[in-house]
Amino acid sequence: MAAVAALQSRVALASRRAGRTSSVRVSAAARPTWYPGANPPKHLDGTLLGDYGFDPLRLGSKDKDVLKYYREAELTNGRWAMAAVAGILFTDLVGLGNWWEAGANVQSTFDLKTLIVIEIATFAVLEGFRVKAYEKTGETGLGPFAPFDPLNMRSDETRLKELKNGRLAMIAFLGFSSQAAVQGLGPIECLQKHLADPGHNNIFTSGVGAEATVAVIVLSIVPAIIESKNRLEGTDDEFRPIPW
Repeated sequence: MAAVAALQSRVALASRRAGRTSSVRVSAAARPTWYPGANPPKHLDGTLLGDYGFDPLRLGSKDKDVLKYYREAELTNGRWAMAAVAGILFTDLVGLGNWWEAGANVQSTFDLKTLIVIEIATFAVLEGFRVKAYEKTGETGLGPFAPFDPLNMRSDETRLKELKNGRLAMIAFLGFSSQAAVQGLGPIECLQKHLADPGHNNIFTSGVGAEATVAVIVLSIVPAIIESKNRLEGTDDEFRPIPW
């Protein structure tokens, strides 16, 4: 009888684990996540547009209001990045010189200190408008105009597109900066070199090729290992690349 009871206990435990695993899989598959099968943190419940469950530093886990402000900060940085990427590509296409040297080659009647003072004052005013607009409407825009939508294009679809393009632009700007630091070339020149000989002109054959290879391997296998461990153990622990 003891053996039967022990067997029944094991079967019940296995069933409970299977049930928990099944529920995790369903919740993960219910919406797209930043990698297949990811279990989003609890504070990212899918209510925000563009929420793919990515917050490894748990920046938004303490306060819902802070999470909303971080979203506006993300949009602001994405908008600046989109403007920067467009400017860098234009500079490269028309041959205006190295984009990363543009600040040092500014021709102005003001000296550098005066320009810095003007920039600080200008951005202090713009940031003041941005903060007041956020406090009033929960959104930011252009100066005191929030939300800024002169063409009446606001919708959930266009908001999501802006967010995605902003994220892509931030990654693109990081890539442009890395190319400039490693290759000493602009994005158009790097693209031309890559297209001419893809096998020998890429990130893995550059001066940071070894580092890039290790990073890709680690980022590819670590989430899979963690999720496999959770599935085998029947747990629903969140993916935490940084342990806090």
